[in-house]
Amino acid sequence: MKLEPDKIKGTNNFYKEVGPYVGLGLQLAVTVTVMVFLGIWLDGQFETKPILTVVFAFFGVFAGMYTFIKSVLKAGNDKK
Repeated sequence: MKLEPDKIKGTNNFYKEVGPYVGLGLQLAVTVTVMVFLGIWLDGQFETKPILTVVFAFFGVFAGMYTFIKSVLKAGNDKK
C-alpha cells in the first residue's frame, strides 16, 4: 500500500499541531508524583508525618499546573 503525498503531508501537519500537547499530561502527573514522594521521604527523615507530604503535594500541583498553563499558552501563541 503506497501513501499519496497529500496524505503524508496531512499526517505530518497533524503531528506538528498535536506534538506540543502530547507530553503535557504526563509532565503534570510526573511533577506531582515526584513531589509527593519527596514529601514522603522528607517526612520519614524528619518524623513530621504527614505535614511535608501535604505541603510538597500542593507545591507539586501548583508547579505542575503553572508549567502546564505556560506550555499551552506558549504553544497557542506559536500557532499565531
